Amino acid sequence: MKGASMSSPTVAIIGASANTERHSNRAVVGFAEKGYTVWPIHPSGNEVAGHQCFKTLEDVPGKAQIISLYVNPKLGLELVPSLVEHQPDYVWLNPGADSDELETALQDAGLKVMRSCNLVALSIGDPLDLAQQHNS
Repeated sequence: MKGASMSSPTVAIIGASANTERHSNRAVVGFAEKGYTVWPIHPSGNEVAGHQCFKTLEDVPGKAQIISLYVNPKLGLELVPSLVEHQPDYVWLNPGADSDELETALQDAGLKVMRSCNLVALSIGDPLDLAQQHNS
């Protein structure tokens, strides 16, 4: 299994796919290449791009600084209580996983939201740095 030390930045990718054609798979690979500890999350629990996959956010072995969503926004709304409990630094809503209702629910719960594509952010820099700049 691939993984970085626990001192590296952390990301949980909800909706991660083992299918290399999927954006969520490319995000797993991209974050790992940037030095992140990556926790793919999918109900199947199947390995994603060489990383151990977890069935739920509650199963990850630490706090994710970024929780990146690649799921339908209706499912995202169902995940709000779990996201709030986890207290990430940022919840990242990728295209197709975003909605005004979900963004508002997350912000109303006190979470910082990034509504943009992880893959674009990874191509131009460190997503955590970009999120901090965006929210300062």
